[in-house]
Amino acid sequence: MADSSDIDALAETIARCRVCRDAPLKGPERRLPHEPRPVVVLSSVARILIAGQAPGLRVHESGLPFNDASGDRLRAWLGVDRATFYDPSRFAIVPMGFCFPGYDASGHDLPPRAECAPLWRRGVIAAMPQIEMVLAIGQNAQAWHMPDRRHKTMTETVRDWRSSFLRNDGPRVMPLPHPSWRNSGWLKKNPWFEAELLPALRSYVDSGVR
Repeated sequence: MADSSDIDALAETIARCRVCRDAPLKGPERRLPHEPRPVVVLSSVARILIAGQAPGLRVHESGLPFNDASGDRLRAWLGVDRATFYDPSRFAIVPMGFCFPGYDASGHDLPPRAECAPLWRRGVIAAMPQIEMVLAIGQNAQAWHMPDRRHKTMTETVRDWRSSFLRNDGPRVMPLPHPSWRNSGWLKKNPWFEAELLPALRSYVDSGVR
């Protein structure tokens, strides 16, 4: 079991991080153009870790992870309400990038910052040894949390969810697409996701958040 005082100290240290603004990995021209606001939920007791990509603008403004339409869809996938989702005794929420990375020229969210995962992720995961399952949302999280089980495409990785979800050597990993509205077409093209994966996911979550 993780020590809650250590978890609190780690969360406070993360909240003060300004590396992507003050010492960007790819040079000063790639510095984060706005004030960083790391958004994470660490826990000394939660059994399930939600590993997303990076906060969007609405999350950046509120400081509350998945506080948007994507979060609504994710909560529906999990079969939990907002109160349960934001209960740190039930879920830890640690994206691959802790801060909103900004937009690209097309107005889409940029990928998670390159500085974040190498600097923080191993230490954060080590600080929560009680985690039994990781929800790996999107390709960045899947590359980190299931490198030996990841396929060439996100669809192939998610379709092969049983190979990582049913493992017995360490935390289970459930690969998921991002719950963004932009993936509504993907959901229609892949009905097995709602018919096969989601019932297994909800059953596990229900057993773990009681």
